Amino acid sequence: MGFKMGIVGLPNVGKSTLFNALTRTAAAQAANFPFCTIEPNVGEVAVPDKRLEVLAQIAGSKQIIPTRMTFVDIAGLVRGASKGEGLGNQFLANIRECDAIAHVLRCFEDGDITHVEGKIDPIADAETIETELMLADLESIERRLPNLARKVRGGDKEAVDQERLLKAAQAALEAGKPARMVAVAADDRRAWEILQLLTAKPVLYVCNVEEASAASGNGLSAKVAEMAKAQGAATVVISARIEEEISQLPDEEQAMFLEEMGLHEAGLDRLIRAGYALLGLETFFTVGPKEARAWTIAKGTLAPQAAGVIHGDFEKGFIRAETIGYADYVAGKGEAGAKEAGKFRVEGKGYEVQDGDVLHFLFNA
Repeated sequence: MGFKMGIVGLPNVGKSTLFNALTRTAAAQAANFPFCTIEPNVGEVAVPDKRLEVLAQIAGSKQIIPTRMTFVDIAGLVRGASKGEGLGNQFLANIRECDAIAHVLRCFEDGDITHVEGKIDPIADAETIETELMLADLESIERRLPNLARKVRGGDKEAVDQERLLKAAQAALEAGKPARMVAVAADDRRAWEILQLLTAKPVLYVCNVEEASAASGNGLSAKVAEMAKAQGAATVVISARIEEEISQLPDEEQAMFLEEMGLHEAGLDRLIRAGYALLGLETFFTVGPKEARAWTIAKGTLAPQAAGVIHGDFEKGFIRAETIGYADYVAGKGEAGAKEAGKFRVEGKGYEVQDGDVLHFLFNA
């Protein structure tokens, strides 16, 4: 299980440049005019995790298979998108299919690159897109409630739950708050997700800064950070131009380039880590002589469901999980050493998988 993150923003904020850098492709045309990305470009990238390489080296694995993350570069939105302006309808439909939204905000001045609003104001840009998404959600709710009302009168329990949740979202939206600000009980979480409200999706603000500010950000990105903090959201500072340059370098030269720029890691690493935290995800590993592989799960996933990420039959016939924590596996220089140190555990159906666990599942075929 990876996850799909939609890259959104007003035209000419650096979405396609960032997408090209992240996926190491030139699939998304980065051009100085609105709507250069007409159809959403989809790219899969390997999730970087140094632990996987360490495990593979210890186990002598012939192959390393990282988990993967999908980025979707979505057409630039303009004011009025909720009413179909620009490419609004396509934009909204494509967002609905994503797990989270990476909202790219222009935090740099450049007279050679036009801004669709005629000024550089990332807070106003964020509000423009948020407003359009909120208007689209309100319109969707207003269309759905009359149909649900008929089912509610007929005693449909699912419809009762949906109506209650939609009305809670409607109240928040009418008060100027996105649906993600609604407090949703654990028992309602699945029904809430089925509603597919645009403003219920987690948002990560990506501050696209000039090269000189890539390491520490600038005044504009600081304002975005304040806004995000007030919303309980996260931010990442990235120079899309630097990321594009890095993506074109051989692996052995990338670290040197990053050091010269005063950066400890590539923006991709920071973006993925922030995305994982945003969605509450973590990684477990399966390791052997054939391959070392990373798998993504939600925090709190129990062992049988983690096994099911590998194959459905593993979950159905789950017997037990043999478990070694990453640090214990490394300290013991492999499974045998971890066993000798007493760090090898056998866990049952109620075990909550931890980030970095090295797992081996036993199951009935």
